[in-house]
Amino acid sequence: MRITVLRLGHRPARDKRLSTHLMLAARAFGASDAFYCGTMDPGLEDSVNRVVRDWGGGFKVVYAASWRRVMSEWGGRIVHLTMYGLPAQEAVPMVRAEDDPLLVVVGGPKVPREVYDMADWNVSVTGQPHSEVSALAVFLHMLLEGSEQASEFTGARLRIVPSARGKDVAVSKD
Repeated sequence: MRITVLRLGHRPARDKRLSTHLMLAARAFGASDAFYCGTMDPGLEDSVNRVVRDWGGGFKVVYAASWRRVMSEWGGRIVHLTMYGLPAQEAVPMVRAEDDPLLVVVGGPKVPREVYDMADWNVSVTGQPHSEVSALAVFLHMLLEGSEQASEFTGARLRIVPSARGKDVAVSKD
C-alpha cells in the first residue's frame, strides 16, 4: 500500500521542529512521501532531505499551496487523524482492506470541517489530546502491523547496528 501524508497548516515559526518530526515519523513508519500546506518552508524540506541522504530511502516532501486541491485530486482513499474519529482499533482493519493509495491527513491549527467531510475515515488514535506525531506513528504502526520495523532504506550512508548498550552506527564508504 502506498502511503502519503498531508500535513495541514505548517507555520515555520511555531511548527518547525514538530513538522520535521512528523515527516521523519512518516518516513520511518512506512510512508513513501508527504505534502505540507500552510507556509512554504525550504528549511523543513532541507532538514528532511538531509535525513534521507544520510539514512536512505526515497521519501520525498513537497510543499502544496492548497490542501483542498491535494485532497480533492487524490487518487485513492483518505484517512484524517483526529481525536474525534472512529477508534483506530475499529478503523484500521477497514483501511487495511483497501488496496488504493492512502493519504493520511494530520492537522495543525484548527482543522476545517471540510477535511472531516472529504475523508473516507476520520480516525482517532485516542480520545485524548496529544501530538500529531504520536497519532501518525501509532496509526501507521497499527496499519502496517509492525512490518515497518523491518524496512530496508536503500542508499543509506548511515545505519544503526543494534546494540543492547551504547550507540553503534555503521558508515557506508560509498
